[in-house]
Amino acid sequence: MVHAFNGLALLVADPARALAPSGSLRLRVPDWLPALVNAGRAFAAIGAVALFWIVTEWPSGASAISFAAIIVILLAPRADQAYASGIAFLLGTLLNVVLAATIAFAVLPGSGAETFAAFSLVIGICLVPIGALLARARQPWQIGMFTAMTMTFMPLLAPTNQMVYDTVQFYNGTVAILAGVAVALLSFRLLPPLSPAHRTRRLLALSLRDLRRLASGRTYRDWFGHISGRLVTVPDTAIPLQRAQLLAALSVGSEIAELRDRARRLGLNADLDPALVALAHGDTATAQLAQLDAAFAAQSATGPEMQTVLRARGSILVISETLKAHAVYFGSGTPG
Repeated sequence: MVHAFNGLALLVADPARALAPSGSLRLRVPDWLPALVNAGRAFAAIGAVALFWIVTEWPSGASAISFAAIIVILLAPRADQAYASGIAFLLGTLLNVVLAATIAFAVLPGSGAETFAAFSLVIGICLVPIGALLARARQPWQIGMFTAMTMTFMPLLAPTNQMVYDTVQFYNGTVAILAGVAVALLSFRLLPPLSPAHRTRRLLALSLRDLRRLASGRTYRDWFGHISGRLVTVPDTAIPLQRAQLLAALSVGSEIAELRDRARRLGLNADLDPALVALAHGDTATAQLAQLDAAFAAQSATGPEMQTVLRARGSILVISETLKAHAVYFGSGTPG
């Protein structure tokens, strides 16, 4: 896209607006703690099943490990909805056990489905309706249940080139899959995800900490992307005031970056530093910002420099009004 816009700029004889493409992608993690909790849960669940497999020498232990890992990793991003989704997944697996047992021991042996076409027709009669129901599912429990049915049907049926109708082998594999799902569900009970309220408070605290670091001199390559990533991950249960506080942190940080650049161009870094130091220490910096505004107003500038002065004073006004509107948040760091 950048190259295309550069080409358009050349066509309209405006090469000064050409932009250099960015050659790197930056990974942004709004908060590492939920990820660490999920990683610890996955390690504990997989390790417990692996230890049981080693001690008991269970032939189907590998299948149990696989499904424990799949469920605990797949459902972890759902946070507080993970356990309910796991229950729906377990229900879908139980329904699939009945369906797969019926196909394996009632339909296939008596239908003479020895050819590839006949076998495909039998499993298609099962999988196509399940896939259609999944595509039309809207409720979370429906999505979880039909997802489980699409994922576990073939592992439960375990078709081979020469079909073997062994009930012991079938139920041993079934127990392994159910055990893996059950261990994953138990892990969500023993190591529950962080509550939505706690995650919201952490996002607010981390954003305020980064804002103070920005004021104290740390640079961020993309402040907007850094904070807007947290705004996107705010839980749905967050109140409007908490979302407004995150937006306020985003706005103040953006204006600080702009103001620092304009003060440098006009040689007013010494006037800007007291206001930034006050912001870094949790002060609303009302007096310091007023002095900084007076310093910009005293500049005898014309033309482009006058535009820089006006924009800098606008940034000061935005920062001052935002700090006043959310004085509790910016002053103490306590979420609203």
